[in-house]
Amino acid sequence: MSGFEEHPLYNIMHPQSIAFWGASNNPMAMGSVQLGSLLAMGFPGPVYPIHPTEKEVLGLPAYARVSDVPGPVGLAVLVIPTKVVPEILEDCGKAGISAAIIVSAGFAEIGSDGRLLQQQIVEIARRYGIRFLGPNCIGAVNPRHKLNTTFYPYESGPGFIGMVSQSGSFVTQVFVHLKRFGLGFSQGLSVGNEAVTDITDCLEYLGNCPSTKVIGLYVEGIRRGREFARIAREVSRKKPIVAYYVGGSSAGKQAGLSHTGAMAGPDELYNGIFAQSGVIRAGSIEELFDFCWVLGSQPLPRGNRIAVFTNSGGPGAAAADAAERSGLRLASFSDDTKRALRDLLPHTASLANPVDMTFARNHQDYFDAMPRILLQDDGVDCVFMYFLMAHKRVIDSVIRAMMGDSADPEEVARQYVSAQAQVVSSLGREYGKPLVGGSFYDRSESFICELQDRGLPILPSPERAVRALGALYKYSVFRLGCSGP
Repeated sequence: MSGFEEHPLYNIMHPQSIAFWGASNNPMAMGSVQLGSLLAMGFPGPVYPIHPTEKEVLGLPAYARVSDVPGPVGLAVLVIPTKVVPEILEDCGKAGISAAIIVSAGFAEIGSDGRLLQQQIVEIARRYGIRFLGPNCIGAVNPRHKLNTTFYPYESGPGFIGMVSQSGSFVTQVFVHLKRFGLGFSQGLSVGNEAVTDITDCLEYLGNCPSTKVIGLYVEGIRRGREFARIAREVSRKKPIVAYYVGGSSAGKQAGLSHTGAMAGPDELYNGIFAQSGVIRAGSIEELFDFCWVLGSQPLPRGNRIAVFTNSGGPGAAAADAAERSGLRLASFSDDTKRALRDLLPHTASLANPVDMTFARNHQDYFDAMPRILLQDDGVDCVFMYFLMAHKRVIDSVIRAMMGDSADPEEVARQYVSAQAQVVSSLGREYGKPLVGGSFYDRSESFICELQDRGLPILPSPERAVRALGALYKYSVFRLGCSGP
């Protein structure tokens, strides 16, 4: 993708050195917490705390003015009282700093006086050629560059989800959510009041980011509607965009206005903008990342026909119901598929769709032979698979019964789990069709953890998994022009 390193946001997200205002030796100060997050992330370049009186801040040499800093500064981070922001930004301009993050609040979001102050810093930035995020934002995270200017530790590895948020702390709060599923950000940006850098700029930037496979947007209001639609259409031709818009109700509109000064519009307007631009709209924060997970990891389906495969009837029925509500329809299996399944399933199982195995003659067939049969069917465009795990005590007792007391049940189980996870996680890629799992178990169950780490989305319920497959189909209609038969 061209234009990535030339984009103005590149320098903000890939600084070689950082000057930091607002940190002190008071560990409870917001600036101190944010500098602590940066240091904990292991940022590899020089970090220069700027403090009028302290000689050392959090173990680093501190400087009274940016002009005292001994080396070049790639990024300025300002966590300081609102009234001094213009003065400090002017100092940054005089020092030749061209990238900044202004965390400080108290600008356009508070009314007319704040708007005048915000216009003042915009004029300073233009005069010196400074590009900044904010004000009233929380900063940015770029795990591959070990950059985290937010107040919350980032403990996941680098991921494939690019995030742009008009809420500041929202970006940090979802760190925990992503870690829960073994996911991570490629890059995450908080834009705040969008004084010089807005959500459209960030969308364009992430559209060219080679490590970003899918883009998630938290939207309170879009200021440049036509430009957003144009950029979104261009980016959606290359990678999916998922948006969670909260300004469609009167309460959401008022909250956005007081939060970042964003001007919201009715749901119908945003639904139209998103549909024309290829943006998939999510209905909740959880759904935003469910959709991002599946859209960023699975191949596009060629149609809307889903096979539901389960070893428990209730989750299968729930998945079937969610499929119809999500624009999918249950696939009709070919005679060859039915014959192949009949050879493997007990007489108590269902050959219809959903395929409810109940109890397998050969447990390994559930993880290989049977999903393979479904994926091979030309009438199946995607597969949902439910994972009901056996209890550890049961597994241990079976292993000891088969192999004797000399066996190490944990090691035998680990090898078995790893082998099965490798088989299941590779099936979708092998057949070029989406395969998504659902389970009420989480990463504390080793099999679920292995599957997720090998790239297979396992969502916390059948409904969430199938809704995400529905979003994937909806995006495929935009990208490929496919339609359900």
